Amino acid sequence: MSDGDGTKGAAGTRRAAGRPFWFVFFGLAALVVIADQLAKAWLVSILDPGERLDVIGDFVRLINSQNSGALFGLFKDQAILFGLVSIGVVALIVWYHGSSGRNPLLSVALGLLLGGALGNMLDRLRLGYVVDFIDLGIGNIRFYTFNVADSAISGAILLLILLALVPGIGQPKETAPKPVTTEPLDGPADA
Repeated sequence: MSDGDGTKGAAGTRRAAGRPFWFVFFGLAALVVIADQLAKAWLVSILDPGERLDVIGDFVRLINSQNSGALFGLFKDQAILFGLVSIGVVALIVWYHGSSGRNPLLSVALGLLLGGALGNMLDRLRLGYVVDFIDLGIGNIRFYTFNVADSAISGAILLLILLALVPGIGQPKETAPKPVTTEPLDGPADA
């Protein structure tokens, strides 16, 4: 089981040879964090906590919501704890990307995941809550309120599921060596 050439991972699974796409990974993560933080700053500047703005009737609304818990508002008033846990999660995402090999689709998925984790972690550590503001639904049937970072995390999870279900997707095509022909130096022989 060789790991030096990048053909087998620690668990014996196939992985792409070469170094991961660090520029894609960190670049996408940075874009997600910037978009997330700018969107939250804009929203907080136009809406007070609890205030809402209908965008497309009752179907799409913006609402200034302060989530002091985790995903979908679970475990309320634990933002600092989840902020500290997020530091470990961020480290694991970076480590996994570094050890996963060369797959651009995986770099995109993990970059989205990193950006989403960082965007929400910044809120938790800085504010003590996460600003959620996108509210979808009809009447009283509403989806959980979310933000740009949550959307990036959801997109990353979908990509990771796709990568798990379709092995090899996104892997760069390996260039097969050209077959060596052995013809006589004076040309092909006539029969």
